[in-house]
Amino acid sequence: MARSSTGFVTALTAGALAVVGFLAYQASASAPADLAKPKDTSPSATASTAPKHKSDPKALPAQSGKGERVVYSLGEDRVWLVTPGAKAPRTYEVTPGTVDPAPGSYTVTSRSGTITGTDGVAIEHVVRFATTDGVAIGFSAAVDGSTPKPDPSKQTGGIRESRANGTLMWEFATIGRKVVVVP
Repeated sequence: MARSSTGFVTALTAGALAVVGFLAYQASASAPADLAKPKDTSPSATASTAPKHKSDPKALPAQSGKGERVVYSLGEDRVWLVTPGAKAPRTYEVTPGTVDPAPGSYTVTSRSGTITGTDGVAIEHVVRFATTDGVAIGFSAAVDGSTPKPDPSKQTGGIRESRANGTLMWEFATIGRKVVVVP
């Protein structure tokens, strides 16, 4: 009996690794072509990756992809939920954890309704899309509605949002939804 359950666990593990590998392939295949190019930090080059309207910090960042997607700006601590046909994407500020994902294109890989975060806070509407140095990265809302700055001595990948915005993210970012992280 132990042999057959070991084989079953091995088969499940192999299947899970195949799915993760396939999702990683899909994410890399849908990344913008210029994402892998070295960044030019000259003033003229950095202006092209700024928001479309310098006077509007809520403007969707240039080169953030196409189609339905979540866009997360590391530098602005802001999220955009981009839907087709919308006049303007929904956008709001977030509080990042202490561990950031690398810029690039990802997909939502898992979700949890209500759990305890790595910081010990009860959280809801968890939408995970990346892992960095063994730390899961995802959006979530604290059940008590707080969005304090994270403890810098702890490695946390939770990108906190208000409960209302957490509900919007939960409804929009289902498994397989594209998430584009920009600098």
